[in-house]
Amino acid sequence: MKSGYRSIAEGIILTLITCGIYNLFWNWYQMEACNELVGREEFSPVKVYLLSLVTCGIYFVYYQYCMGGVIVEIQRKRSLPPYENLPIVSLFLSLFGMSIIVDAIHQNELNKFFPKPA
Repeated sequence: MKSGYRSIAEGIILTLITCGIYNLFWNWYQMEACNELVGREEFSPVKVYLLSLVTCGIYFVYYQYCMGGVIVEIQRKRSLPPYENLPIVSLFLSLFGMSIIVDAIHQNELNKFFPKPA
């Protein structure tokens, strides 16, 4: 992977400009970063997207919750202060249609593990 560090502002702006299409790529990058950091294939982007499509978005809410949990797990393994409520915050924001905010929060937490590009 090139780098797990991503600009949050860029992710939000590109998601809005592309009417959500860029968000698919942003989430793909986040899944790859989480898989790399946790050391296992926790998330399969194709599986997440297909199940989200079949369940009319319900699986995506579950995925957001799981991503929060994996980020907390990585924080603990790396002896960083964990954002303990991240899974619940991710779940509730996603349930209320604010998954772009969840993506921004997840990216903020993931960025702490990667150096900021020059």
